[in-house]
Amino acid sequence: MKSNLKKLVKYYRPYVKTFIADMIFAILSAVVTLVIPLVVRYITSTVIYMDSSHALKIIAGLVGMLAALVVMQLGCNYYISSYGHIMGAKIEYDLRKEIFAHYQKLSYSFYDEQKVGQLLSRITSDLFDITELLHHGPENIVISLIKIVGALCILAAISPWLTLAAFALIPFMLVFAYKLNRRMKRAFKRNREKIGEINAQIEDNLSGIRVVKSFANEDIENEKFKAGNDKFLESKKDSYHYMGQYHAGLTAFTTMINVLVIAAGGIGITRNWVNVTDFVTFLLYINVFTDPVKVLIDFTEQFQNGYSGFERFQEIMDIVPEIKEKENAVELGGSEGRINGDVIFENVSFSYNEGTPAVLENVNLHVKPGQYVALVGASGVGKSTLCALIPRFYEATSGSIRIDGTDVKDVTLKSLRDHIGVVQQDVYLFMGTIRDNIRYGKPDADDEEIIEAAKNANAHEFIMSFPDGYDTDIGQRGVKLSGGQKQRLSIARVFLKNPPILIFDEATSALDNESELVVQESLEKLAKNRTTFVIAHRLTTIENAERILVLTEKGISEQGTHEELMKADGIYAKMVKIHGK
Repeated sequence: MKSNLKKLVKYYRPYVKTFIADMIFAILSAVVTLVIPLVVRYITSTVIYMDSSHALKIIAGLVGMLAALVVMQLGCNYYISSYGHIMGAKIEYDLRKEIFAHYQKLSYSFYDEQKVGQLLSRITSDLFDITELLHHGPENIVISLIKIVGALCILAAISPWLTLAAFALIPFMLVFAYKLNRRMKRAFKRNREKIGEINAQIEDNLSGIRVVKSFANEDIENEKFKAGNDKFLESKKDSYHYMGQYHAGLTAFTTMINVLVIAAGGIGITRNWVNVTDFVTFLLYINVFTDPVKVLIDFTEQFQNGYSGFERFQEIMDIVPEIKEKENAVELGGSEGRINGDVIFENVSFSYNEGTPAVLENVNLHVKPGQYVALVGASGVGKSTLCALIPRFYEATSGSIRIDGTDVKDVTLKSLRDHIGVVQQDVYLFMGTIRDNIRYGKPDADDEEIIEAAKNANAHEFIMSFPDGYDTDIGQRGVKLSGGQKQRLSIARVFLKNPPILIFDEATSALDNESELVVQESLEKLAKNRTTFVIAHRLTTIENAERILVLTEKGISEQGTHEELMKADGIYAKMVKIHGK
């Protein structure tokens, strides 16, 4: 916990001046609260015994002083509520920026195991509670401590007898608070986990809403959501039971403090230990004392919320990306920034987790610059995995992959991936316009370059058929476009990027025959004079490949041209026959 608290405190550093000012104004605001009962005591014990004209002058002066204090307190509270909240918002901005940047660094393998809704909750609701703690926590503690300590000192000076009565229950209250705190912390952490699960379920449902509706499974989805929502409600009930005990218990303690003071004061007055003026003043200060106790009650709940959120935040920040650059990593392609596209696999093996069977084992492969290579084989033999090792989406367990003689582990990730274009079966388009999505391949591209890329991808014609052309909003994930249109936009994006190495991961397998022909033509145009890896689902699309690699669980079992492999009458020939050739 100490380690996490140190990490939490560091987020104040850029705003230390605002933080110090916030604390100073919090102290001044608390001091004003302590002064007012003293003025009441002075009036009831001294001023009322003066002659009326002199008393009125004294009261007028005191009222003027109190008015000035109220104005000062107004300014202090405005700064705390305004600039203090702005400081909290800036800290939230920094936290969100940090975790989002960390998300970008994490490897494919991390996202293989995560739910988007869970990750989303860590960057939204968790961060809000963290910043509420960072903003309100210190000022609440400072104000409360000043009021409690100040009230204690003043009360002790007024009447040690009444002070003893007032603080008799404090040790019991602290023990009670400590025990409930531990239970509340566990309950709030469970709440975080459950709301993350609900977010994940909502994200999954809304992303697949068309599938839900096509199967008329709304009722099933409602039941699934109800199950998750019920679990969240149960966890909330537990936390609120503890909160109820905590609030009710501490409120009872503070009320009993007043009861004890009234009882002790009554006895003191009857025995001349306490005068009425001191008793009234004491009761006023008891309220000054019990108010910060209530604030600390709220702070405890706030702390549990904020700290459990920060623990979840830190869990993500502590994850070390599997794919890391070397400190002395160089730019692929050197100063010229251009490569030929010579790719060599040497004894490459890969498994997703330590101790699990290898997906690839001792793969050796040399693909020359500009060569068009197709990978075929049954599902699960590692075709996509082999290609994903080239841009280091996953890290080879052993062996080396070299591009133009340089190991991919020795170059910067950006320069490596800048030289590789990937066209996938599951096209992802971002919210925005067609122009924005094509420009994603080259952020500084001008309109002429974008249009040229679209023409090369056979996309210009359908784009111009829309009323808004390149400024057409495509909806979330390109929902307003057909499968073939989305695929051509993804190809246009790669045309714009203009990489020397291409990976086509079953890019046409989900398309109808007509769309496939158009997209296939675009792909062949894109692959011209580039080193190209094609993962093929439909064998008819790769008959013209310069080399066809047949992958099995044993690695590359066959390779050659279509004609050579058909003559060999091996695995590839059987696959072609099964597919109706």
